[in-house]
Amino acid sequence: MRIAIYPGSFDPLTNGHLDVVQRAAKLFDRVVVAVAKNEGKHPLFTAAERMRMVTEAVAGLPNVEADAFDGLLVEYVAAKKARAVVRGLRAVSDFEFEFQLALMNRKLDENIETIFMMPKDTYTFLSSRIVKEIARLGGDVSQFVPPNVQRALKKKLKV
Repeated sequence: MRIAIYPGSFDPLTNGHLDVVQRAAKLFDRVVVAVAKNEGKHPLFTAAERMRMVTEAVAGLPNVEADAFDGLLVEYVAAKKARAVVRGLRAVSDFEFEFQLALMNRKLDENIETIFMMPKDTYTFLSSRIVKEIARLGGDVSQFVPPNVQRALKKKLKV
């Protein structure tokens, strides 16, 4: 079975993330959307809230599941018996950082490959940070996030 891990903080999950998940689901037998518990980033949503949002958003994709992890990604990937890490690239500016991560992961475990995927061009400008800022200012984020995420943002930000 070809298993891929799509890791991220997903704070919150956007339609760009979902687009990458859907594309990866066509290439792999199973895709695990792995929510990183990295509290050092000071996320808006708790790990449990992010897990719930991702789980709801991918419920219609039969070969996709949500999970959470803490620690080294390569150890998590090995524990899941996966062979690939999927990473989204929105722009050239993402590439250098993602390339460094991919090389480091390869150094830590040469059996794990990194697959870079681009979302639809309509999502290349989209980031969780921008979505949170629009939501904080009372803007409409319905075209940028799944409905369950939009509801969670409204509730969390009380807007």
